[in-house]
Amino acid sequence: MPLSPPPFLRRPAGRTLLLLALAGSLGGCTLFTPAPDLEQRRLQVSVPEQWQGPAPARAETTAEATTEADEAAVLAQWWTRFNDPLLDQLIAQGLSASPDLRSAQAKLRSARASRDLAAADYYPGLSASTGATGSKASPAVSGGSSRRTTIYDAGFDASWEPDIFGVVRQDVSAADADVAAQAATLEYARVTLVSEVARNYVELRTYQERLQIARDNASSQAETLEITQWRQQAGLATELDVEQARTSLEQTWATIPALVSSVSASQNRLAVLLGQTPGSLQERLDSARPLPAAPLQIAVGIPADALRRRPDVRAAERTLAAETARVHARVAERYPSFTLSGSFGWQALTSGALGGSGTVARSLAGTLAATLFDGGRLKSRIAVQDAAQEQALIAYEQKILTALEDTENALAAYAAGREQEATRRRAATAARNAAQLARQMYQAGLTDFQKVLDTERTRLSAEDSLATARLAVLSAVIQLYKALGGGWTAPEAPADAIAATAATPLTTQEKTAP
Repeated sequence: MPLSPPPFLRRPAGRTLLLLALAGSLGGCTLFTPAPDLEQRRLQVSVPEQWQGPAPARAETTAEATTEADEAAVLAQWWTRFNDPLLDQLIAQGLSASPDLRSAQAKLRSARASRDLAAADYYPGLSASTGATGSKASPAVSGGSSRRTTIYDAGFDASWEPDIFGVVRQDVSAADADVAAQAATLEYARVTLVSEVARNYVELRTYQERLQIARDNASSQAETLEITQWRQQAGLATELDVEQARTSLEQTWATIPALVSSVSASQNRLAVLLGQTPGSLQERLDSARPLPAAPLQIAVGIPADALRRRPDVRAAERTLAAETARVHARVAERYPSFTLSGSFGWQALTSGALGGSGTVARSLAGTLAATLFDGGRLKSRIAVQDAAQEQALIAYEQKILTALEDTENALAAYAAGREQEATRRRAATAARNAAQLARQMYQAGLTDFQKVLDTERTRLSAEDSLATARLAVLSAVIQLYKALGGGWTAPEAPADAIAATAATPLTTQEKTAP
């Protein structure tokens, strides 16, 4: 005779409590072996204590930044040091209307919604239903006559799967890291936008300056042609001198259309960066202005500072944290799941009877499920996610190295650019003086016309080269500020993914911070 269960287990509540106790005991066992922690998987990237290239000296005057907070404030608004109100206006307009920023903001909203979706698995599901079921029994079953029966029902159903092994917790942690990564990506989009607007603006001013140089030289060469024609009429110059003067003038005029086209292209590019149609900024930008003056000193700090400031490095670190949390989640999926379900409602033969005490129907159940064989699916999912984590780790390391490279290159370009600018400035001054002396000597009959032509070509080349050298310096400054993470305000308590040596692990607060 089979043994009957004790009275406690015959009741639904008793069976449910037994299942809960079983699930609790499983949760207390050491079945779950976490995936390798982020700190254990992190590459120990060696960050140098100082920059290798020639770095601009830290400012010493009271007008410049002297503390880390002051330096951060300068970096956040670095373009204002160019003292160009129009550039300030363009950047402010771009930060409020750029399509790239709007796209990044939409991605951030999507990441936040995905995080809320993941967190919803913490809570039970509740649904309501109502309906009617009709049935008809055959004469053989009902005793000689057909019988049609309709059962009406209405009620609520609920189910809940407790997060015993942390699947939901790890998925939410991954989603939190995704939100932080996307927020950092948005900030990097701001950094990139500011640098692109500034770079295109100084390129525009350079093209305008080179255009003015070409026109000024064309005007001077036209005067030289006129003087040569007068001297030919007086028998003091030859037809060859006249044609050489005309050739030089026409060659100068030939450079102007390309410069005009470059001016237009720069204006159009700025308009698109600001979310406007090409040509919409022409009226504001047609008037040529001098190139902004490059700051003489830039507080670059130490390499670790640059890495901490750069939002793209922070984004890569948060992506790595997200993939690591997903490895934990996939491992946790290998273990049993426990589900509580219940229903409460009414059933009656007529709709009017629904809601009466005699029509109440209720149930409560608990289910413990475990995968015994799945053909290796769960194991493969862990392997896939582990590979994704490895990719994020490599991308994180590469981002650090790229950040260091960008800064070193910008420092070298800045130092070389300033030296080149000084040299070309002296050359341009000498070329202008030589051209003026050659014209005066030619008018006095003390030199031949070839000397005039040579000095005018040299002057044009030297002045154009000086404008190009000034652009190179400004471009290096802009690239340096971008490499240092300038153009955004870092959080008050940033995730210090990169410590002074990149060997310090993240704190618990940093790992979970959005």
